[in-house]
Amino acid sequence: MTETLPGWREGTARKAIIDFVARVCREDSQEFVQQAERIAVFDNDGALWSEQPFYFQGLFLFERLRELADRHPEWKTSQPFQSALEGDWQTFKSFGSKGLLDLAVVVLSGTTTDEYECIVRDWLATARHPMSGRLYTEMVFQPMLELLEYLRGNGFKTFIVSGGGIEFVRAFSERVYGVPPEQVVGSSIVTRYQVRDGEPVLERLPELNFIDDGEGKPVGIHQHIGRRPIAAFGNSDGDLQMLEWTTGGEGARFGLLLHHDDAEREFAYDRHSAAGRLDRALTEAPGRGWTVVSMKNDWKTVYP
Repeated sequence: MTETLPGWREGTARKAIIDFVARVCREDSQEFVQQAERIAVFDNDGALWSEQPFYFQGLFLFERLRELADRHPEWKTSQPFQSALEGDWQTFKSFGSKGLLDLAVVVLSGTTTDEYECIVRDWLATARHPMSGRLYTEMVFQPMLELLEYLRGNGFKTFIVSGGGIEFVRAFSERVYGVPPEQVVGSSIVTRYQVRDGEPVLERLPELNFIDDGEGKPVGIHQHIGRRPIAAFGNSDGDLQMLEWTTGGEGARFGLLLHHDDAEREFAYDRHSAAGRLDRALTEAPGRGWTVVSMKNDWKTVYP
């Protein structure tokens, strides 16, 4: 018999997950949930793969910015482009998600959606993390991959709800997580339909469309999914409203926060980190009934 969640250690976090799934999936349970309503949402950065020393999409954009910098001398003296070109992550982090999206708008506008997907896939195939030396897609969390599979095996539909770019995540979500592109919600820029040389394309324009972070996450879920989830999994204050909205509904609900407290196998950070800050949500988790997972204590392994 296959072990349930083999990458998780026995403990309150693993038990809470298994107990919740049993309650909502057993037909004789008072908290039984019909399969169509078994919706689970996952943040991506810091919840499904690492996010230090900076969000991986940011590192991708930094590289693209440097490739194009000779054509845009104005970037060297204007923010957030100056800090990105100089590799000054601390300054760039101070601009938050807006800075990252501003960078994406400028660096990759004008490309078609198909061209952009190819650029992302080519980068992911060869680019390596500056500290671990691993491919970025090798820095996904094995216990979370198991959790995705466990939920799907119990009739859940799993969605990614990311503050990162929707098209960036869609370029690898199915291959890496088993989550098809239509089940990815994320930040976006304005896109328009046009015909180029007789071929219909979707062109990315230099204008923000939607920021799927913080208060934007419940809005994105409502617009893209159309059902309130019954389970939400995150790791930062940017996920607080997603967990709050998910667990605020009627019936059985589940919220989980991953606490990065394992400096030896991954990274240790929480309240004072510019990327993936976990402060208010960590304080409020006990009172809200959210499960806090210690990467150090609750996981047998981190990466596949």
